[in-house]
Amino acid sequence: MKALFNIFLIVLMLIVGACTDLELQPQSTTTASTLFKDESAYRAFIARIYSGIAVTGQQGPSGDSDITSLDEGFSNYLRQYWQLEELPTDEAVIGWGDEGIQDLHSHKWTSANQFNRAIYYRIFFQISLANEFLRETSSEKLDARNVSLTTRNDIKQYRAEARFMRALSYWHGIDLYGDIPFYTEDSPIGSDPPAQATRTTVFDFLDRELKEIESDMAEPGQNDYGRADRAALWMLQAKLYLNEEVYTNGASNGYSDCVAACKKVIESGAYTLESKYRNLFTADNNNSREIIFAIPFDGLSTETWGGTTYLVHAPLGGKMVDNKNDVTGDELKDEAAKVYGVNSGWFGLRTTSALVNLFPDVTGAADERAIFYTDGQSKEISQTGIGNFGEGYAVPKYSNLTSTGQAASDLTHTDTDFPMFRLADAYLMYAEAVLRGGSGGDQGTAVNYINALRERAYNNSNGNITADQLNLDFILDERARELYWEGHRRTDLVRFNRFTENGIWPHKGGEAAGVVTDKHFDIYPIPASEILANKKLKQNPKY
Repeated sequence: MKALFNIFLIVLMLIVGACTDLELQPQSTTTASTLFKDESAYRAFIARIYSGIAVTGQQGPSGDSDITSLDEGFSNYLRQYWQLEELPTDEAVIGWGDEGIQDLHSHKWTSANQFNRAIYYRIFFQISLANEFLRETSSEKLDARNVSLTTRNDIKQYRAEARFMRALSYWHGIDLYGDIPFYTEDSPIGSDPPAQATRTTVFDFLDRELKEIESDMAEPGQNDYGRADRAALWMLQAKLYLNEEVYTNGASNGYSDCVAACKKVIESGAYTLESKYRNLFTADNNNSREIIFAIPFDGLSTETWGGTTYLVHAPLGGKMVDNKNDVTGDELKDEAAKVYGVNSGWFGLRTTSALVNLFPDVTGAADERAIFYTDGQSKEISQTGIGNFGEGYAVPKYSNLTSTGQAASDLTHTDTDFPMFRLADAYLMYAEAVLRGGSGGDQGTAVNYINALRERAYNNSNGNITADQLNLDFILDERARELYWEGHRRTDLVRFNRFTENGIWPHKGGEAAGVVTDKHFDIYPIPASEILANKKLKQNPKY
Protein backbone atom coordinates (compact mmCIF):
# COMPACT_ATOMS: atom_id res chain seq x y z
CA MET A 1 0.00 0.00 0.00
CA LYS A 2 1.32 3.45 -0.87
CA ALA A 3 2.15 5.87 1.90
CA LEU A 4 -0.75 8.31 2.17
CA PHE A 5 -1.15 11.33 4.41
CA ASN A 6 -3.17 9.71 7.17
CA ILE A 7 -6.70 9.86 5.82
CA PHE A 8 -8.92 9.53 8.86
CA LEU A 9 -12.67 9.75 8.60
CA ILE A 10 -13.07 11.92 11.64
CA VAL A 11 -16.31 12.52 13.52
CA LEU A 12 -17.51 15.99 12.55
CA MET A 13 -20.46 17.33 14.48
CA LEU A 14 -19.32 20.91 14.21
CA ILE A 15 -19.92 21.67 10.55
CA VAL A 16 -22.06 24.61 9.58
CA GLY A 17 -23.32 24.10 6.06
CA ALA A 18 -23.42 26.85 3.47
CA CYS A 19 -26.58 25.50 2.01
CA THR A 20 -29.68 24.76 4.00
CA ASP A 21 -30.52 21.77 1.82
CA LEU A 22 -27.24 19.96 2.46
CA GLU A 23 -28.72 17.58 5.05
CA LEU A 24 -25.38 16.87 6.69
CA GLN A 25 -25.24 13.44 8.25
CA PRO A 26 -24.62 13.55 12.04
CA GLN A 27 -22.10 10.94 13.13
CA SER A 28 -22.22 10.93 16.94
CA THR A 29 -22.76 13.11 19.99
CA THR A 30 -19.07 13.92 20.26
CA THR A 31 -18.42 17.59 21.07
CA ALA A 32 -15.44 19.82 20.35
CA SER A 33 -14.35 19.75 23.99
CA THR A 34 -14.03 15.97 23.96
CA LEU A 35 -12.86 15.56 20.37
CA PHE A 36 -9.86 17.86 20.75
CA LYS A 37 -8.67 16.48 24.08
CA ASP A 38 -6.53 14.26 21.89
CA GLU A 39 -4.29 16.63 19.97
CA SER A 40 -3.99 14.13 17.12
CA ALA A 41 -7.55 15.16 16.22
CA TYR A 42 -6.22 18.32 14.58
CA ARG A 43 -4.16 16.30 12.13
CA ALA A 44 -7.11 13.99 11.55
CA PHE A 45 -9.35 16.97 10.85
CA ILE A 46 -7.06 18.48 8.20
CA ALA A 47 -6.71 15.02 6.68
CA ARG A 48 -10.49 14.81 6.48
CA ILE A 49 -10.56 18.07 4.53
CA TYR A 50 -8.11 16.66 2.02
CA SER A 51 -9.96 13.36 1.77
CA GLY A 52 -13.23 15.14 0.99
CA ILE A 53 -12.19 15.37 -2.65
CA ALA A 54 -11.71 11.60 -2.79
CA VAL A 55 -14.31 10.02 -0.48
CA THR A 56 -18.00 10.58 0.05
CA GLY A 57 -18.70 9.36 3.54
CA GLN A 58 -17.53 7.75 6.71
CA GLN A 59 -17.07 4.11 5.86
CA GLY A 60 -16.56 3.23 2.23
CA PRO A 61 -17.97 3.41 -1.23
CA SER A 62 -21.58 3.70 -0.06
CA GLY A 63 -23.86 3.49 2.93
CA ASP A 64 -22.89 6.40 5.22
CA SER A 65 -22.79 9.56 3.14
CA ASP A 66 -21.60 12.95 4.37
CA ILE A 67 -24.65 14.47 2.70
CA THR A 68 -27.80 12.39 3.05
CA SER A 69 -29.63 14.02 0.15
CA LEU A 70 -27.00 12.81 -2.34
CA ASP A 71 -26.34 9.34 -3.67
CA GLU A 72 -23.05 8.43 -2.03
CA GLY A 73 -21.95 6.19 -4.84
CA PHE A 74 -21.93 8.74 -7.65
CA SER A 75 -21.66 12.04 -5.73
CA ASN A 76 -17.89 11.92 -5.29
CA TYR A 77 -16.42 15.43 -5.57
CA LEU A 78 -13.76 14.55 -8.12
CA ARG A 79 -16.10 12.40 -10.23
CA GLN A 80 -18.68 15.13 -10.54
CA TYR A 81 -16.17 17.93 -11.07
CA TRP A 82 -14.59 15.85 -13.82
CA GLN A 83 -17.96 15.22 -15.45
CA LEU A 84 -18.92 18.89 -15.50
CA GLU A 85 -15.51 19.80 -16.93
CA GLU A 86 -15.25 17.04 -19.54
CA LEU A 87 -18.65 15.72 -20.63
CA PRO A 88 -19.89 19.06 -22.06
CA THR A 89 -16.79 19.33 -24.27
CA ASP A 90 -15.18 17.70 -27.30
CA GLU A 91 -13.20 15.34 -25.07
CA ALA A 92 -15.78 12.95 -23.63
CA VAL A 93 -19.19 11.34 -23.99
CA ILE A 94 -20.83 8.75 -21.79
CA GLY A 95 -23.17 5.97 -22.79
CA TRP A 96 -25.34 5.72 -19.68
CA GLY A 97 -28.97 6.71 -19.36
CA ASP A 98 -29.02 8.21 -15.85
CA GLU A 99 -31.44 11.12 -15.66
CA GLY A 100 -29.63 14.27 -16.74
CA ILE A 101 -26.31 12.68 -17.73
CA GLN A 102 -26.82 13.08 -21.49
CA ASP A 103 -27.89 16.69 -20.99
CA LEU A 104 -24.31 17.52 -20.07
CA HIS A 105 -22.83 16.78 -23.50
CA SER A 106 -25.82 18.15 -25.38
CA HIS A 107 -25.77 21.44 -23.42
CA LYS A 108 -29.36 21.02 -22.30
CA TRP A 109 -28.95 20.89 -18.55
CA THR A 110 -31.30 22.69 -16.17
CA SER A 111 -31.23 23.75 -12.54
CA ALA A 112 -32.74 20.36 -11.65
CA ASN A 113 -29.77 18.36 -12.99
CA GLN A 114 -28.68 15.92 -10.30
CA PHE A 115 -25.02 15.88 -11.34
CA ASN A 116 -24.79 19.65 -11.19
CA ARG A 117 -26.47 19.52 -7.78
CA ALA A 118 -24.01 16.92 -6.50
CA ILE A 119 -20.84 18.91 -7.21
CA TYR A 120 -22.43 22.14 -5.95
CA TYR A 121 -23.13 20.58 -2.56
CA ARG A 122 -19.75 18.87 -2.43
CA ILE A 123 -18.01 22.20 -3.04
CA PHE A 124 -19.80 23.90 -0.19
CA PHE A 125 -19.43 20.91 2.11
CA GLN A 126 -15.66 21.23 1.63
CA ILE A 127 -15.79 24.95 2.33
CA SER A 128 -17.78 24.27 5.49
CA LEU A 129 -15.20 21.72 6.65
CA ALA A 130 -12.38 24.22 6.15
CA ASN A 131 -14.28 26.99 7.93
CA GLU A 132 -14.98 24.78 10.91
CA PHE A 133 -11.35 23.72 11.17
CA LEU A 134 -10.32 27.38 11.20
CA ARG A 135 -12.89 28.14 13.92
CA GLU A 136 -11.64 25.27 16.06
CA THR A 137 -7.99 26.28 15.71
CA SER A 138 -8.28 29.94 16.68
CA SER A 139 -5.73 31.22 19.19
CA GLU A 140 -8.50 31.60 21.77
CA LYS A 141 -9.61 27.98 21.49
CA LEU A 142 -6.07 26.63 21.47
CA ASP A 143 -5.33 28.66 24.61
CA ALA A 144 -8.48 27.37 26.32
CA ARG A 145 -7.46 23.78 25.53
CA ASN A 146 -3.83 24.29 26.60
CA VAL A 147 -2.63 22.89 23.28
CA SER A 148 1.08 22.08 23.32
CA LEU A 149 3.64 24.25 21.52
CA THR A 150 4.57 21.37 19.21
CA THR A 151 0.97 20.91 18.07
CA ARG A 152 0.50 24.68 17.75
CA ASN A 153 3.45 24.82 15.36
CA ASP A 154 1.85 22.07 13.27
CA ILE A 155 -1.52 23.81 13.38
CA LYS A 156 -0.04 26.98 11.88
CA GLN A 157 0.71 25.04 8.71
CA TYR A 158 -2.54 23.07 8.91
CA ARG A 159 -4.49 26.33 8.96
CA ALA A 160 -2.70 27.51 5.82
CA GLU A 161 -3.52 24.24 4.10
CA ALA A 162 -7.17 24.45 5.17
CA ARG A 163 -7.33 27.91 3.62
CA PHE A 164 -5.70 26.55 0.47
CA MET A 165 -8.27 23.75 0.23
CA ARG A 166 -11.07 26.25 0.81
CA ALA A 167 -9.60 28.43 -1.95
CA LEU A 168 -9.48 25.42 -4.28
CA SER A 169 -13.20 24.79 -3.77
CA TYR A 170 -14.08 28.47 -4.05
CA TRP A 171 -12.17 28.53 -7.35
CA HIS A 172 -14.24 25.59 -8.55
CA GLY A 173 -17.34 27.44 -7.34
CA ILE A 174 -16.76 30.68 -9.25
CA ASP A 175 -15.53 28.83 -12.32
CA LEU A 176 -18.63 26.65 -12.53
CA TYR A 177 -21.33 28.99 -11.16
CA GLY A 178 -20.18 32.62 -11.28
CA ASP A 179 -21.78 34.44 -8.34
CA ILE A 180 -21.98 32.08 -5.38
CA PRO A 181 -22.77 31.95 -1.64
CA PHE A 182 -19.77 33.26 0.27
CA TYR A 183 -18.89 32.73 3.92
CA THR A 184 -15.77 32.23 6.02
CA GLU A 185 -14.87 31.15 9.54
CA ASP A 186 -15.79 34.67 10.65
CA SER A 187 -19.33 34.45 9.30
CA PRO A 188 -22.14 34.22 11.87
CA ILE A 189 -23.15 30.70 12.82
CA GLY A 190 -26.84 29.99 12.76
CA SER A 191 -29.85 29.26 10.62
CA ASP A 192 -29.49 32.35 8.46
CA PRO A 193 -28.07 31.22 5.09
CA PRO A 194 -25.10 33.02 3.51
CA ALA A 195 -25.52 35.87 1.06
CA GLN A 196 -24.41 35.65 -2.56
CA ALA A 197 -21.13 37.32 -3.56
CA THR A 198 -20.12 38.33 -7.05
CA ARG A 199 -17.55 36.35 -8.97
CA THR A 200 -15.20 39.33 -8.79
CA THR A 201 -15.58 39.64 -5.02
CA VAL A 202 -14.68 35.99 -4.48
CA PHE A 203 -11.79 36.25 -6.95
CA ASP A 204 -10.38 39.22 -5.03
CA PHE A 205 -10.75 37.28 -1.76
CA LEU A 206 -8.86 34.32 -3.21
CA ASP A 207 -6.12 36.58 -4.54
CA ARG A 208 -5.57 38.04 -1.06
CA GLU A 209 -6.00 34.73 0.72
CA LEU A 210 -3.37 32.86 -1.27
CA LYS A 211 -0.85 35.67 -0.85
CA GLU A 212 -1.46 35.70 2.90
CA ILE A 213 -0.86 32.00 3.43
CA GLU A 214 2.07 31.51 1.04
CA SER A 215 4.79 31.82 3.68
CA ASP A 216 3.03 29.31 5.96
CA MET A 217 2.87 26.60 3.30
CA ALA A 218 5.61 23.97 3.06
CA GLU A 219 8.46 24.57 0.63
CA PRO A 220 7.93 23.02 -2.82
CA GLY A 221 8.27 19.25 -2.68
CA GLN A 222 8.72 19.21 1.11
CA ASN A 223 5.25 18.27 2.38
CA ASP A 224 3.71 14.85 3.02
CA TYR A 225 2.45 13.21 -0.14
CA GLY A 226 -1.12 14.30 -0.84
CA ARG A 227 -0.76 17.61 1.00
CA ALA A 228 -0.38 20.96 -0.72
CA ASP A 229 2.85 22.95 -0.73
CA ARG A 230 3.80 26.37 -2.09
CA ALA A 231 4.05 25.01 -5.62
CA ALA A 232 0.42 23.83 -5.41
CA LEU A 233 -0.51 27.30 -4.19
CA TRP A 234 1.36 28.92 -7.11
CA MET A 235 -0.46 26.59 -9.53
CA LEU A 236 -3.81 27.66 -8.10
CA GLN A 237 -2.75 31.30 -8.41
CA ALA A 238 -1.75 30.70 -12.02
CA LYS A 239 -5.15 29.14 -12.76
CA LEU A 240 -6.95 32.12 -11.23
CA TYR A 241 -4.81 34.71 -13.01
CA LEU A 242 -5.02 33.00 -16.39
CA ASN A 243 -8.81 33.13 -16.16
CA GLU A 244 -9.02 36.55 -14.48
CA GLU A 245 -10.69 38.21 -17.45
CA VAL A 246 -13.45 35.58 -17.31
CA TYR A 247 -13.92 35.96 -13.56
CA THR A 248 -13.82 39.78 -13.49
CA ASN A 249 -15.48 40.55 -16.84
CA GLY A 250 -12.76 42.73 -18.20
CA ALA A 251 -9.11 43.38 -18.96
CA SER A 252 -6.65 42.68 -16.22
CA ASN A 253 -3.01 42.24 -15.34
CA GLY A 254 -3.65 38.59 -14.70
CA TYR A 255 -1.44 37.31 -17.51
CA SER A 256 1.68 38.87 -16.02
CA ASP A 257 0.73 37.48 -12.62
CA CYS A 258 0.19 34.08 -14.24
CA VAL A 259 3.67 34.18 -15.79
CA ALA A 260 5.17 35.03 -12.39
CA ALA A 261 3.33 32.17 -10.63
CA CYS A 262 4.35 29.65 -13.30
CA LYS A 263 7.97 30.78 -13.08
CA LYS A 264 7.94 30.17 -9.32
CA VAL A 265 6.74 26.61 -9.90
CA ILE A 266 9.19 25.87 -12.70
CA GLU A 267 12.21 27.56 -11.14
CA SER A 268 11.67 25.92 -7.74
CA GLY A 269 13.43 22.86 -9.14
CA ALA A 270 11.24 20.62 -7.00
CA TYR A 271 9.40 19.09 -9.95
CA THR A 272 10.57 17.57 -13.22
CA LEU A 273 8.83 16.14 -16.25
CA GLU A 274 8.06 12.43 -16.07
CA SER A 275 10.15 10.61 -18.68
CA LYS A 276 7.19 8.56 -19.95
CA TYR A 277 3.76 10.17 -20.35
CA ARG A 278 1.74 7.05 -19.47
CA ASN A 279 3.47 6.76 -16.10
CA LEU A 280 1.55 9.84 -14.95
CA PHE A 281 -1.65 7.77 -14.89
CA THR A 282 -0.61 4.41 -13.41
CA ALA A 283 -1.17 2.85 -10.00
CA ASP A 284 2.28 3.97 -8.83
CA ASN A 285 2.08 7.55 -10.14
CA ASN A 286 2.64 8.70 -6.57
CA ASN A 287 6.33 8.26 -7.42
CA SER A 288 6.23 10.88 -10.18
CA ARG A 289 8.12 14.12 -9.62
CA GLU A 290 5.96 15.87 -12.21
CA ILE A 291 2.77 15.77 -10.16
CA ILE A 292 2.62 18.87 -7.95
CA PHE A 293 -0.70 18.19 -6.22
CA ALA A 294 -2.49 14.87 -6.37
CA ILE A 295 -5.75 13.55 -5.04
CA PRO A 296 -4.56 10.22 -3.58
CA PHE A 297 -6.48 6.99 -3.93
CA ASP A 298 -5.77 3.60 -2.43
CA GLY A 299 -7.79 0.54 -3.29
CA LEU A 300 -7.90 -0.60 0.32
CA SER A 301 -8.29 2.65 2.26
CA THR A 302 -10.19 5.04 -0.04
CA GLU A 303 -12.94 2.87 -1.44
CA THR A 304 -15.13 4.96 -3.70
CA TRP A 305 -17.11 4.73 -6.94
CA GLY A 306 -15.69 8.06 -7.99
CA GLY A 307 -12.20 9.41 -8.57
CA THR A 308 -9.87 7.18 -10.52
CA THR A 309 -12.00 4.11 -9.84
CA TYR A 310 -14.51 5.78 -12.15
CA LEU A 311 -11.83 6.94 -14.62
CA VAL A 312 -10.35 3.44 -14.95
CA HIS A 313 -13.56 1.37 -15.07
CA ALA A 314 -15.93 3.65 -17.01
CA PRO A 315 -13.88 3.79 -20.27
CA LEU A 316 -13.64 -0.01 -20.49
CA GLY A 317 -16.00 -2.14 -22.53
CA GLY A 318 -16.40 -4.10 -25.73
CA LYS A 319 -13.29 -5.94 -26.90
CA MET A 320 -11.21 -4.16 -24.26
CA VAL A 321 -12.51 -6.57 -21.65
CA ASP A 322 -13.37 -9.34 -24.06
CA ASN A 323 -10.58 -9.55 -26.60
CA LYS A 324 -11.26 -13.26 -27.11
CA ASN A 325 -14.85 -12.47 -28.11
CA ASP A 326 -16.19 -15.50 -26.29
CA VAL A 327 -15.12 -15.12 -22.66
CA THR A 328 -17.65 -14.67 -19.88
CA GLY A 329 -17.80 -14.39 -16.10
CA ASP A 330 -14.54 -14.86 -14.21
CA GLU A 331 -12.61 -15.31 -17.44
CA LEU A 332 -13.79 -11.91 -18.67
CA LYS A 333 -12.73 -10.39 -15.37
CA ASP A 334 -9.31 -11.93 -15.80
CA GLU A 335 -8.95 -10.25 -19.18
CA ALA A 336 -9.77 -6.81 -17.75
CA ALA A 337 -7.51 -7.35 -14.75
CA LYS A 338 -4.58 -8.46 -16.90
CA VAL A 339 -4.68 -5.46 -19.22
CA TYR A 340 -6.07 -2.63 -17.07
CA GLY A 341 -5.75 -3.78 -13.47
CA VAL A 342 -9.48 -3.92 -12.69
CA ASN A 343 -12.11 -6.65 -12.64
CA SER A 344 -14.68 -5.13 -14.97
CA GLY A 345 -15.55 -2.51 -17.53
CA TRP A 346 -18.47 -0.16 -17.06
CA PHE A 347 -19.15 0.45 -20.78
CA GLY A 348 -19.48 4.22 -20.36
CA LEU A 349 -16.90 6.84 -21.34
CA ARG A 350 -15.49 7.40 -24.84
CA THR A 351 -14.29 10.42 -26.79
CA THR A 352 -15.38 12.30 -29.89
CA SER A 353 -13.58 12.41 -33.20
CA ALA A 354 -12.73 16.07 -32.49
CA LEU A 355 -10.16 15.06 -29.87
CA VAL A 356 -8.86 12.16 -31.95
CA ASN A 357 -8.29 14.50 -34.90
CA LEU A 358 -5.89 16.63 -32.87
CA PHE A 359 -3.31 13.85 -32.98
CA PRO A 360 -1.16 12.87 -35.99
CA ASP A 361 -2.32 9.24 -35.67
CA VAL A 362 -4.57 7.23 -33.39
CA THR A 363 -2.05 4.55 -32.50
CA GLY A 364 0.32 6.68 -30.44
CA ALA A 365 3.19 5.69 -32.73
CA ALA A 366 4.02 9.34 -33.44
CA ASP A 367 2.63 11.13 -30.38
CA GLU A 368 2.37 8.65 -27.50
CA ARG A 369 -0.19 10.85 -25.74
CA ALA A 370 -2.77 9.43 -28.16
CA ILE A 371 -4.14 6.71 -25.87
CA PHE A 372 -7.13 5.40 -27.80
CA TYR A 373 -8.65 1.92 -28.14
CA THR A 374 -10.05 1.41 -31.64
CA ASP A 375 -10.63 -2.36 -32.08
CA GLY A 376 -14.37 -2.85 -32.42
CA GLN A 377 -14.94 0.91 -32.03
CA SER A 378 -16.03 3.38 -34.68
CA LYS A 379 -14.39 6.79 -34.71
CA GLU A 380 -17.64 8.66 -35.29
CA ILE A 381 -20.76 8.48 -33.16
CA SER A 382 -24.09 8.35 -34.97
CA GLN A 383 -27.13 10.44 -34.10
CA THR A 384 -28.44 7.67 -31.85
CA GLY A 385 -25.11 6.11 -30.98
CA ILE A 386 -23.99 7.73 -27.73
CA GLY A 387 -25.57 4.89 -25.76
CA ASN A 388 -23.66 2.33 -27.82
CA PHE A 389 -20.20 1.75 -26.35
CA GLY A 390 -18.92 0.62 -29.74
CA GLU A 391 -19.33 4.13 -31.17
CA GLY A 392 -16.52 6.54 -30.35
CA TYR A 393 -12.96 5.53 -29.50
CA ALA A 394 -12.35 4.40 -25.94
CA VAL A 395 -9.72 6.16 -23.82
CA PRO A 396 -7.88 3.88 -21.35
CA LYS A 397 -5.65 6.75 -20.20
CA TYR A 398 -5.83 5.80 -16.52
CA SER A 399 -4.68 2.33 -15.45
CA ASN A 400 -4.76 0.40 -12.19
CA LEU A 401 -1.53 -1.38 -13.10
CA THR A 402 1.83 -0.01 -12.04
CA SER A 403 4.31 1.43 -14.53
CA THR A 404 5.95 -2.01 -14.65
CA GLY A 405 2.65 -3.81 -15.28
CA GLN A 406 2.17 -5.14 -11.76
CA ALA A 407 -1.21 -5.52 -10.11
CA ALA A 408 -2.35 -2.83 -7.69
CA SER A 409 -3.76 -3.57 -4.24
CA ASP A 410 -7.36 -4.13 -5.35
CA LEU A 411 -9.16 -5.00 -8.60
CA THR A 412 -12.27 -2.93 -7.84
CA HIS A 413 -11.02 0.27 -6.24
CA THR A 414 -7.89 1.84 -7.69
CA ASP A 415 -4.50 2.86 -6.38
CA THR A 416 -4.09 5.43 -9.15
CA ASP A 417 -3.89 9.04 -7.95
CA PHE A 418 -5.49 11.92 -9.80
CA PRO A 419 -2.96 14.56 -10.93
CA MET A 420 -4.82 17.80 -10.24
CA PHE A 421 -1.76 19.97 -10.86
CA ARG A 422 1.37 18.93 -12.71
CA LEU A 423 4.42 20.62 -14.17
CA ALA A 424 3.35 20.22 -17.80
CA ASP A 425 0.39 22.51 -17.12
CA ALA A 426 2.73 25.16 -15.68
CA TYR A 427 4.67 25.05 -18.97
CA LEU A 428 1.47 25.42 -20.98
CA MET A 429 0.06 28.22 -18.82
CA TYR A 430 3.36 30.11 -19.02
CA ALA A 431 3.28 29.91 -22.83
CA GLU A 432 -0.34 31.00 -23.08
CA ALA A 433 0.07 33.90 -20.66
CA VAL A 434 3.11 35.15 -22.62
CA LEU A 435 1.15 35.00 -25.88
CA ARG A 436 -1.68 36.93 -24.25
CA GLY A 437 0.69 39.76 -23.37
CA GLY A 438 1.94 38.77 -19.94
CA SER A 439 5.21 40.42 -18.95
CA GLY A 440 8.08 38.72 -17.17
CA GLY A 441 8.41 35.90 -19.72
CA ASP A 442 9.44 35.53 -23.34
CA GLN A 443 8.33 33.59 -26.39
CA GLY A 444 11.63 31.77 -26.79
CA THR A 445 11.30 30.21 -23.34
CA ALA A 446 7.67 29.41 -24.07
CA VAL A 447 8.67 27.54 -27.23
CA ASN A 448 11.28 25.59 -25.27
CA TYR A 449 8.70 24.54 -22.69
CA ILE A 450 6.26 23.41 -25.37
CA ASN A 451 8.97 21.48 -27.17
CA ALA A 452 9.98 19.75 -23.94
CA LEU A 453 6.45 18.32 -23.77
CA ARG A 454 6.47 17.36 -27.43
CA GLU A 455 9.88 15.72 -27.27
CA ARG A 456 8.57 13.52 -24.47
CA ALA A 457 5.47 12.72 -26.51
CA TYR A 458 7.36 11.98 -29.76
CA ASN A 459 10.49 10.49 -28.13
CA ASN A 460 12.49 12.72 -30.48
CA SER A 461 12.42 16.24 -31.91
CA ASN A 462 10.12 15.40 -34.83
CA GLY A 463 7.20 17.16 -33.19
CA ASN A 464 9.06 20.30 -32.22
CA ILE A 465 7.62 23.65 -33.25
CA THR A 466 9.13 27.02 -34.10
CA ALA A 467 8.27 30.40 -32.66
CA ASP A 468 6.20 31.15 -35.77
CA GLN A 469 3.98 28.15 -35.06
CA LEU A 470 3.28 29.11 -31.46
CA ASN A 471 -0.05 30.92 -31.30
CA LEU A 472 -3.17 30.74 -29.16
CA ASP A 473 -4.94 28.25 -31.43
CA PHE A 474 -1.95 25.95 -31.13
CA ILE A 475 -1.94 26.35 -27.34
CA LEU A 476 -5.61 25.37 -27.06
CA ASP A 477 -5.00 22.26 -29.14
CA GLU A 478 -1.81 21.40 -27.31
CA ARG A 479 -3.56 21.70 -23.96
CA ALA A 480 -6.07 19.15 -25.26
CA ARG A 481 -3.32 16.79 -26.43
CA GLU A 482 -1.40 17.02 -23.15
CA LEU A 483 -4.18 17.41 -20.58
CA TYR A 484 -7.28 15.65 -21.97
CA TRP A 485 -9.42 13.88 -19.38
CA GLU A 486 -7.67 15.73 -16.53
CA GLY A 487 -10.53 18.10 -15.78
CA HIS A 488 -9.39 21.26 -17.62
CA ARG A 489 -11.22 21.34 -20.94
CA ARG A 490 -14.43 23.26 -20.19
CA THR A 491 -12.52 25.99 -18.37
CA ASP A 492 -10.06 26.22 -21.27
CA LEU A 493 -12.81 26.47 -23.88
CA VAL A 494 -14.66 29.16 -21.91
CA ARG A 495 -11.44 31.20 -21.62
CA PHE A 496 -10.91 30.92 -25.39
CA ASN A 497 -14.60 31.74 -26.03
CA ARG A 498 -15.03 28.39 -27.78
CA PHE A 499 -17.34 26.61 -25.36
CA THR A 500 -20.78 27.74 -26.48
CA GLU A 501 -21.24 30.32 -29.25
CA ASN A 502 -18.03 29.66 -31.16
CA GLY A 503 -17.27 25.97 -30.84
CA ILE A 504 -18.69 22.90 -32.56
CA TRP A 505 -17.95 19.24 -31.93
CA PRO A 506 -19.88 15.99 -32.36
CA HIS A 507 -23.19 15.86 -30.51
CA LYS A 508 -22.87 19.30 -28.99
CA GLY A 509 -26.38 20.73 -28.81
CA GLY A 510 -27.86 17.28 -29.33
CA GLU A 511 -26.96 17.07 -33.02
CA ALA A 512 -24.57 14.43 -34.38
CA ALA A 513 -22.53 17.04 -36.27
CA GLY A 514 -22.71 19.52 -33.40
CA VAL A 515 -24.19 23.02 -33.23
CA VAL A 516 -23.39 26.19 -31.31
CA THR A 517 -25.22 26.73 -28.03
CA ASP A 518 -26.32 29.78 -26.06
CA LYS A 519 -23.67 31.62 -24.06
CA HIS A 520 -25.54 31.28 -20.78
CA PHE A 521 -24.28 27.69 -20.71
CA ASP A 522 -20.79 29.08 -20.00
CA ILE A 523 -21.79 28.75 -16.35
CA TYR A 524 -24.02 26.25 -14.63
CA PRO A 525 -27.23 27.04 -12.75
CA ILE A 526 -27.41 27.13 -9.00
CA PRO A 527 -29.44 24.01 -8.13
CA ALA A 528 -33.16 24.67 -7.94
CA SER A 529 -33.31 23.12 -4.48
CA GLU A 530 -30.77 25.64 -3.25
CA ILE A 531 -32.63 28.59 -4.76
CA LEU A 532 -35.73 27.45 -2.88
CA ALA A 533 -33.82 26.97 0.38
CA ASN A 534 -31.85 30.22 0.32
CA LYS A 535 -33.91 33.27 -0.64
CA LYS A 536 -30.76 35.41 -0.76
CA LEU A 537 -29.59 33.70 -3.95
CA LYS A 538 -30.32 34.90 -7.46
CA GLN A 539 -30.34 32.32 -10.24
CA ASN A 540 -27.95 32.67 -13.15
CA PRO A 541 -29.52 34.22 -16.29
CA LYS A 542 -31.76 32.07 -18.52
CA TYR A 543 -32.00 29.19 -16.03
